[in-house]
Amino acid sequence: MVNPETITIFGGTGFIGRHLVRRLAKTGATIRIATRDAEKALLLKPMGDVGQIVPVACSVRSDASVAKAIGNADIVINLIGILFEKGGNTFEALHVETAARIARLAKEAGAKKLIHMSALGASENASAKYARSKYAGEKAVRTFFPDATIFRPSIVFGPEDHFFNRFASLARFAPALPLIGGGTTKFQPVYVGDVAEATARALTHTNAAGKTFELGGPQIYTFRELLELMLEQTGRKRCLINLPWGLAKLQAAFLELAPKPPLTCDQVEMLKTDNVVASGAKASTDLGINPTALEVILPTYLDRFRKAQ
Repeated sequence: MVNPETITIFGGTGFIGRHLVRRLAKTGATIRIATRDAEKALLLKPMGDVGQIVPVACSVRSDASVAKAIGNADIVINLIGILFEKGGNTFEALHVETAARIARLAKEAGAKKLIHMSALGASENASAKYARSKYAGEKAVRTFFPDATIFRPSIVFGPEDHFFNRFASLARFAPALPLIGGGTTKFQPVYVGDVAEATARALTHTNAAGKTFELGGPQIYTFRELLELMLEQTGRKRCLINLPWGLAKLQAAFLELAPKPPLTCDQVEMLKTDNVVASGAKASTDLGINPTALEVILPTYLDRFRKAQ
């Protein structure tokens, strides 16, 4: 990679962002972390040399603030995303309006490349609002920055993931775990390190500009199989109980009232559609990456949930 003068990352303090910053720091580039909480981004500074990683306070709802964060950046990366809506943090505001604002201002600032993180399952006709907003965000990005590279990852796993850690924590005290819709929905989990690597490689890959890549791991699993694998790794035995769609939706209606809801009605809707890489889609292998197996990584961070011997 030819070291760019500056890379601005929006959402750099998140799960994928932390791994990406560590990977990009190795290139020697100056990395700006555009965030509403600059103090939170201070934890990323040790990943690079002195002065290499620079937190920048930014409100993504302000043109002036976003433009300042982008400045003269050669590359802009947008990792912003939410799994549920709360108050003004809606899918429309963050997945569509913010994505459009970043793309428009990146183009106006003369950025050479834009990377946009979407999600597998993004579709104009999806039944889930989340998936429709992700598609609308992609469309907005392409409108202002046609050569943007878009990534659509499946469930992303790794040390701080929101899937395996959540269910492993629940299995510590719950006598049973729910199989929403019978647990037949298919997923293709992708390692966070592979997502970071794919993003970094797209910056120098000659055919990445203007393309959309769907990121998944080497194997497809049902929701039931993922829970069974988690239980095997943590050495726990729990009943897996079928939770019909209607009952799951009813339960989610109450759970989504919590400050950080473990389940929402929209997430139940998302589970009705398989989350796997489409046949013929550009994937991580097109960037020279062999996806890491789930079974290789899970033991490295689920051990802490194992029942004490």
